[in-house]
Amino acid sequence: MMEKKEVAVKVHGLTKYYGDFLAVDNVSFEVIKGEIFGFLGPNGAGKTTTIRIVTGILLPDKGKVEVSGIDTLKNPIAAKKIMGVVPEVCNVYVDLSARDNIMLMGKMYAVKRREREERAKELLQKFDLWERKEEKTRRFSRGMKQRLILAMCLIHQPEVLFLDEPTSGLDVKSSRMIRDILQELRSKGKTIFLTTHNIDEANILCDRVAIINKGRIVASDSPEQLKGAFQKTQSVEVSFNVTFADVNWMESIPEVNRCQRLGDKFKLYTQNPDALIKKLGEHAMKNNLHFTSLNTLGPSLEDVFLKLTEERETTDV
Repeated sequence: MMEKKEVAVKVHGLTKYYGDFLAVDNVSFEVIKGEIFGFLGPNGAGKTTTIRIVTGILLPDKGKVEVSGIDTLKNPIAAKKIMGVVPEVCNVYVDLSARDNIMLMGKMYAVKRREREERAKELLQKFDLWERKEEKTRRFSRGMKQRLILAMCLIHQPEVLFLDEPTSGLDVKSSRMIRDILQELRSKGKTIFLTTHNIDEANILCDRVAIINKGRIVASDSPEQLKGAFQKTQSVEVSFNVTFADVNWMESIPEVNRCQRLGDKFKLYTQNPDALIKKLGEHAMKNNLHFTSLNTLGPSLEDVFLKLTEERETTDV
């Protein structure tokens, strides 16, 4: 008998209008305790509205939200005590130092002073901010501010984290640090709800993802299960020893559904990679070309995302 998994976040029938515009349309999903759950969608799909309702910033027109069994509409204060929230727009206090920002947040959550001091030091060191702890955050880079806001949301050791685009626009170092810390938090049993535009990030981090488009959930599963459902969306990635100005010959191969240029490589979408590779080989021999790379690829999470959102666009026309 399979062990029943504990649900950390339960959303049922969530609906939100802005005037006559339906932003969130009867959305339902569950987040399992201890997982990183990705919430993906194009701009204007309803991601931020959903996370604002779930975290108690907005009220829904219909629907119910529970976080760790607490009804967020009936008991918003109790629910917020067990949440850590990183909003879409970084909101550190720029006239306070990094340390004072964390200490203030701890005080808001009634963390005892001694524990606040210990936790502040630990978090500032973890997020590589200790050397600048007394500096006003006005001078901090965007990446430093984003690391600080994540540290601030962890001061009270919340059970569930809600992160809205936490690595958007950040430098490589800050993005990698935040991803590493999120994986560490998951290993310690924390539950993480992550909205992101970065599909590669979702593929790396998330145990499961839900894709929202035009206010509705169009798919929800693990990244690998979603990719497995779209096996026809295969591709061949190829590069040659010369750079082509004209790629019409590749696009004219019957087995090629679409040709995409990626730097010095070409990604050729196909339903028959074996036949396509043979045609590429024949062309290479006739024209004295040499392969510098040749890879067959299954569907990516990006392919799944685009396919699902394009299908929804088509059905709505």
